[in-house]
Amino acid sequence: MKHTLSVLTENKPGVLSRVSGLFTRRGFNIDSLAVSPTEREEYSRMTITVDASRSPIEQVTKQLDKLVNVIKIRDLDPGNMVARELALVKVKADGKSRSEIIQLVEIFGAEISDVSAEAMTIQITGSAEQLVDFEELMRPFGLIELVKTGVVALGRGSTTT
Repeated sequence: MKHTLSVLTENKPGVLSRVSGLFTRRGFNIDSLAVSPTEREEYSRMTITVDASRSPIEQVTKQLDKLVNVIKIRDLDPGNMVARELALVKVKADGKSRSEIIQLVEIFGAEISDVSAEAMTIQITGSAEQLVDFEELMRPFGLIELVKTGVVALGRGSTTT
């Protein structure tokens, strides 16, 4: 089962290393990790996605909570969070396929970021599933490169994550 953890930490050197090391020592593979400053510059928020089908996530969250620089941890409920991911997709786009690619870009609400005679770079934001669907539709055209940010997420409503 996939878990999305929101970890509020002090914005200090070495915190990311200690947090990711804890997952490594416990045998968890991090599926995605996004870190950025928050609305308060002294804090950072880590959004960590892990597959916890083999081991319970509670043990890791309790140990995370003991780390000095960790302020708050929340295992976000999939039905009560807003989660997005960004991808840049570079695809072959010759004269014949260009209009079909543009149609798919419009359907997915994506954006063309760069165009050359033989390729297009597309920026798309959405759920992880939407990005996978878009990637699969681009593969037949000739996927050149793909990069994703990892999931960022917040709980729904007015309470803080």
